[in-house]
Amino acid sequence: MRSTGDGAANDEIETGGAESTEFSLAPAADAYTSAEASAHEASAHETSAHGATDAAASAPTGDPRLPDAKGPLSAPYTWLSIGMFATIFLAAFEAMAVTTIMPLVVRDLDGESLFALSFAVPLAAGIIGMVLAGNWTDRSGPLPSLITAAALFVVGLVIAGTATDMTVFILGRFVHGLSGAAVIVPLYVIVARAYPEALRARVFAGFAAAWVIPSIVGPALAGLVAETFTWHWVFLGVIVIVVPAAAMMVPPILRVRDLVQGDPSVPWSLGRVGWAVLTAAAALAVSLSKELDDPWRWVAAGIGIVVAALAARPLLPPGTLHAVRGMPATVAVKFVVAGAFFGSEVYLPYLFIENYEMSPSLAGVVLTGAGVTWAAASWLQGRLTHRVSDTRAVQIGASTLVLALVVVLAVAAFTLPPVIAFVAWALAGASMGFMYPRFSVSVLAQSKREEQGFNSAALTISESLGASIALAVTALVSSAIGAGAFTADFAVTVGIAIVGLLIAGRVRPPGVPRG
Repeated sequence: MRSTGDGAANDEIETGGAESTEFSLAPAADAYTSAEASAHEASAHETSAHGATDAAASAPTGDPRLPDAKGPLSAPYTWLSIGMFATIFLAAFEAMAVTTIMPLVVRDLDGESLFALSFAVPLAAGIIGMVLAGNWTDRSGPLPSLITAAALFVVGLVIAGTATDMTVFILGRFVHGLSGAAVIVPLYVIVARAYPEALRARVFAGFAAAWVIPSIVGPALAGLVAETFTWHWVFLGVIVIVVPAAAMMVPPILRVRDLVQGDPSVPWSLGRVGWAVLTAAAALAVSLSKELDDPWRWVAAGIGIVVAALAARPLLPPGTLHAVRGMPATVAVKFVVAGAFFGSEVYLPYLFIENYEMSPSLAGVVLTGAGVTWAAASWLQGRLTHRVSDTRAVQIGASTLVLALVVVLAVAAFTLPPVIAFVAWALAGASMGFMYPRFSVSVLAQSKREEQGFNSAALTISESLGASIALAVTALVSSAIGAGAFTADFAVTVGIAIVGLLIAGRVRPPGVPRG
């Protein structure tokens, strides 16, 4: 998934950060367009990435202690920048690769019934990871949380890569989600504190480039590795590069440790962490409810969704659950469209492998197409910022997404030629690329400076939660129907996308005329 990564990814990448597909999920072309549009606004945003609000928000701007440099890859930032770019690249590759090879994993581990859960688990864990990492980074600076998150990421790769049953594999996926979200937070804070303001937008544009390449080559390459060797090496092979990438960042960070140190007086936000844990647990409970018999599965799922919504309230702007016009509705719309898109994306390679007997590498090409069109549409909307309002961009994206998902549903329902789904999914990627950057731009424009970190984190949390809930509901409905599962999956995501279209107009702030 695109955070991630997906993003992630999560929402820093759309305004100059980088989003991990699975953790925040979106191709980083969004970062480039926003960084190019407003470097000053982006730097204010990244300083409070993913909930690291207090210490990050007070990051030095124009600090005379920051050395001058011609670019992110020039001295003294060379190895620090390369290390960060490599880390983002690997997180992007791992997230894109998993979506491609997951049909092989569940088949090999006899875990078809846990397919959706294997994606929902890292998304839910990411909510906890980003809150923990933000709080820890505020208190102790980015280095301790970065090292811990990188180490846990390797542990997650080892667990998933050596798994011989689905339960162990999902445990590895939980560690992936927790550490993947957590590793992004300190990277953004490092940029905010260790780089001069003039370079920050260029660093985030570099994060964008580090996402685009895996979006293009990652799915097919992962499928090829799985076909040639085994899916285990898709996880284990990344370890060889992750360790040196993380290690090369440590010496440069130590040289500027006086700039990146935290504030021990910042308290642990145990309440916020607790709400994040409860939100994640409730989302996972919805995913597991399909194992119950009727009517209890529907009762348990309903309770889980209600609990997740109530637990998420302290993590989101007031009014989000009611889609109150303006910023709350913006966060709500992202919750919905993320659920529709990523709830569909994970099933597409599975559909092609199971129903059309495609190889994993060929099935993964559909993700490549969406990655390319996402990047192109993101670039295009960046050129239209003065001609197309944020609200109109979201409405265009939401309507196009509905159209694309209806076509995908038709392919699954009537066994139409798969090329139609390839084209439709490319259109879906374009719809997301056109509207996704505007979520961040709109929220930042409506946020006070002291609220930027909280509201930015809320966008990422809503994205992860929306995708997790959508995956749970698709699994629940398809298990209840029992036959034509792919049709049921895509029917659910079409319904979700229609909800997004219906509330897209509420992104417009109160008092702002239509247009």
